[in-house]
Amino acid sequence: MFRVLDEFYEWFHRRRLNNAYEVSRTPLEAMDGWQVDPGTGNIGHRSGKFFSVQGLDIRTDHRETAAWSQPIIVQPEIGILGIVVKVVDGEVHCLLQAKMEPGNVNLLQLSPTVQATRSNYTRVHRGSAVPYLEHFTEPRDGRAVVDVLQSEQGSWFLNKRNRNMIVEVTGDLPVGEDFCWLSLGQVAELLREDNLVNMDARTVLSGMPFFSAGGGVGLGGPEPGRDEQALHPVAGLLSWFTECKARYQLSRRTVPLAELPRWSLTGGEIRHDEQRHFSVVGVDVRATNREVASWSQPMLKPVDRGVIGFLGRRINGAFHVLVQARTEAGTHDVVEMAPTVSCIPANSDGMPPQFRPRFLDELVGEPNTIVDVVHSEEGGRFFHAENRYLVVDVGEDFDLDVPADYCWMTPEQLTGFVRYGNYVNVAARCLLTCLLGESTRLVAGARR
Repeated sequence: MFRVLDEFYEWFHRRRLNNAYEVSRTPLEAMDGWQVDPGTGNIGHRSGKFFSVQGLDIRTDHRETAAWSQPIIVQPEIGILGIVVKVVDGEVHCLLQAKMEPGNVNLLQLSPTVQATRSNYTRVHRGSAVPYLEHFTEPRDGRAVVDVLQSEQGSWFLNKRNRNMIVEVTGDLPVGEDFCWLSLGQVAELLREDNLVNMDARTVLSGMPFFSAGGGVGLGGPEPGRDEQALHPVAGLLSWFTECKARYQLSRRTVPLAELPRWSLTGGEIRHDEQRHFSVVGVDVRATNREVASWSQPMLKPVDRGVIGFLGRRINGAFHVLVQARTEAGTHDVVEMAPTVSCIPANSDGMPPQFRPRFLDELVGEPNTIVDVVHSEEGGRFFHAENRYLVVDVGEDFDLDVPADYCWMTPEQLTGFVRYGNYVNVAARCLLTCLLGESTRLVAGARR
C-alpha cells in the first residue's frame, strides 16, 4: 500500500517500463482470427465467441432522428468487472490493476481487479488464467458487497451487460506485480487526472457508497436515495422513469453490415459516408502482461472527443443534477437514466440548430465547474475514445422547469438507483464516480 501518491506514480511508471506494448492498425480483412463474411459483411471471430460487429436498423420516437442504421457490437455474453476491497486502519482500500488495453490513448490505465469477458475467463483464447477470478465466482472467497448487472454504452453495444461486483476480503492477499492497493481517498484523487482510471473501474466504483451504507467503512454521509431536501421523493422519480419507459418506443433489428445505407467498407475500415459518428477499424496487438501475447480485433473509433455532463444546481439547500431519460440504439429497455448531455459535438457540425444537443451550450459555457476531466472509454472495444466529463453548477437562477424527459434529483438519489440494473447508464455511473472526491465540497456549497 502506498503512503503517498508519489509512490504510486513511481510504481505505475515502472509497470509501463517493465512491459512492452505495441498496437498497429490493420485492414479489417487482414485481422488474424477474424473474418469479414463475404455475404453479410458481418465481422466475427473464427471461434464464434468474443463478439461480432453487425448492422442494426433502429426506429424510435425519442431521438432527434426517428430512424437510422449503424454498425453495432453484438456481445451477448456477460463479463465480470470486479474490485476486491479491504478495510485497513479504518479506511477502504481497492485492489486495482495496471492494465493495457489496445484502445487506450496511453495504453496503460488503472482497471478493476478483474476485467474479463466470459470468453476470456473461460480461456477460449487458450491463454493464462485471469488472476483473482476466484473472488468473483462461486464458491466465492470474500463477501459480495455489490453484485449487479449493468449496461454498457448503448450507442455502440446491443443490449450489452456486465456483472459489476465489489467483494470484501479480510485476510492477507498476495499482490501480483501489475496490481496495487489504493485507498479510496487516493482513488478519488486519481479520478481527477486525465486518462488514468479506466471506464470499467469507474463503473464499478459507482457502487462504492453501498459498502458504507451496508455497514462497512467507506464514504460516510447519508444512505443513498434519501428524500430529505430533495425536490422529488424516490417514489416520484420511479414514476417519472416508468412514465418515460411507457411513453416512448424503441424497435431494432439486426441487418447485414454490408447492406447498411451510408456506411461502406473502404480502405480496410467501415466508415460513414459523411465521416460522422465513428468508424470500424482493425488492430494488431502485442503485450507482455496479458493472458495472450498477441491478437487482432476490430474496434470502434469515434470521429472526435465527446462531452458527457450534468447540469447541477442547489434546490432546498441540496445539490441536484439534471438527469435525462435517454434512448440509444442498443439500450436494453427503451430508456436509462443518463447525464444531461451525452454527445460528440462534431457530429452536429453544419447541421440545423434543432440537431444541436439540448443543454450543450449551457454545459460547456458554465465557468463554475465541479468536475472537468478527460477520461477514456472502454479500451478493449473502442479505439482512442475520449470524453470530457463535466459537472457544472449553473446557479439557483436556472429554471427548475425542464422538458418531460428530464428530471432533477440529488446525486444520492441517483446513486440509489445504481443498486439495480438497467436504471443508470454507464456515462452517468462514471460521472457519479467522478463526484466521489467532491462530496464534501458539494455539501458545503463551495464552488471551484
